[in-house]
Amino acid sequence: MRQSAGRRFHDRSREGFLDLGRGLGTALVALLLSAWLLVVLVLCAVGVGVLVAPPALRGVRRLADRERARTGAPTLGAGPDRIRDAVADRLWRRDLRWLLPHATVGLALGLAGVLLPVYAVRDLSFPLWWWLVPDGQDPSPWWWTVRTWPDALAVAGLGLGWGLLSVPGLPALARAQSGVSRALLRPPADVDLSLRVAELTATRAGALDAHAAELRRIERSLHDGAQNRLVGVSVLLGAARRSLVRDPATADELLARAQTAAEEALAELRAVVRGILPPVLLDRGLAAAVAGLAADCRVPCRVAVAVEPRCPASVEATAYFVVAEALTNVSRHSGAAAAAVSVHRRGEVLHVVVTDDGRGGATTASGSGSGLTGVRRRVEALDGTLGLSSPPGGPTRVEVRLPCGS
Repeated sequence: MRQSAGRRFHDRSREGFLDLGRGLGTALVALLLSAWLLVVLVLCAVGVGVLVAPPALRGVRRLADRERARTGAPTLGAGPDRIRDAVADRLWRRDLRWLLPHATVGLALGLAGVLLPVYAVRDLSFPLWWWLVPDGQDPSPWWWTVRTWPDALAVAGLGLGWGLLSVPGLPALARAQSGVSRALLRPPADVDLSLRVAELTATRAGALDAHAAELRRIERSLHDGAQNRLVGVSVLLGAARRSLVRDPATADELLARAQTAAEEALAELRAVVRGILPPVLLDRGLAAAVAGLAADCRVPCRVAVAVEPRCPASVEATAYFVVAEALTNVSRHSGAAAAAVSVHRRGEVLHVVVTDDGRGGATTASGSGSGLTGVRRRVEALDGTLGLSSPPGGPTRVEVRLPCGS
């Protein structure tokens, strides 16, 4: 489905606002960690800093990895626990160089992005409530005094300006905030290469595991479903053939049962084929395929798709699998009243976001039963990233980024 330009701008602004909010969260933690490190340095001068240094070092690495995951960079895992090792570790020094800029510049960008729509709503609604302010108090949110309705309408005009500025401003601020983090957290070339090799080795193993699991699923579907029904068809046809001369009525009944079983076997074969690669995905593209998944979901689902030009077939198939698995989890496990699917291509990256207002608690851990482990393996096999936010009580947000090339 094609979207209007206004709808696309709205979705980009919304995604930019959410990204800035997440970046603001890490920036606030970075500010607290910076203050904590300053206390550690002071305590080191009196000889007791070594006792509180290890948790500070681990906190810096965990926060930096969280920011790497948010911006699509590979995470590094646990860092050094001792001050001497941290000083010698180039990656930890890079994390430390990132900490203060993110606690200042990143915090400022995040605050600007979050406050921009807040100011827009406040100023646009100003004419609705300014006259309720008691006499003697200045209701103006800015530097001029509001005494008349034209003054109040001027404030509303300013709110309209904030709103119009938010449309291009929020995505730009989000890109700037993420760009600063990526530039400062990018590992050196030699370390990046070794991390890349390790990541590719792990994703290759995960892709092979996912492929084997998919083959087992297809085998079970064929063996337990279509194959058993075809065996039944064969038995019924044999019985009908033997009864054809001596009991035509029984033969006709057996043939009818055989036809029903054959139709059911054909339907199951079609379901298996759709599970491998749905024909609608090849014929009509990702937008129609995702709309079909949303229509079949038992939870009311809002869909927003903009994927022009089309992505490679492997990327579209993975995105379809992500949405299908996420909506299956929404229907079976979430207890949600509403869900939303957003699929957008931005340059060379396909963004897939599935959200619901359910009970939360989803996880990608093996054995959780959610199927998100398989999703993560398929996404990583294409060099993509998967982000999951599902606190107890909800809401749940599954975000996938897939490089799609041109």
